[in-house]
Amino acid sequence: MTSSKPEDFAADLAALRDDVTKLTASVSEFIRKQTAAASNTVFDAADSARQKVSDTAGKAQHVVAGASRDLETTIEQNPLSAVFIAMVAGLFIGIFGGSLSRR
Repeated sequence: MTSSKPEDFAADLAALRDDVTKLTASVSEFIRKQTAAASNTVFDAADSARQKVSDTAGKAQHVVAGASRDLETTIEQNPLSAVFIAMVAGLFIGIFGGSLSRR
């Protein structure tokens, strides 16, 4: 058996406290870095999703604008056909729309 002196015990306890302090600091730094990395990943994903939605909305707007121009051109070139189509559509809505609302 080895004999322990009170000075050795005090020194060992001080060294243990120092080690625990260093370990706590290391773990805290690790957690801070991991949290920052996770936050950056979430922000990047959110920014990417926002950009995709914006791009899709822009493309949809161009498609709708193009379809609107095409429809205007068709109506300008064939005004009587456009009136006839509108009348038929109104007739169907009047006949079938009224029967659906009574159900």
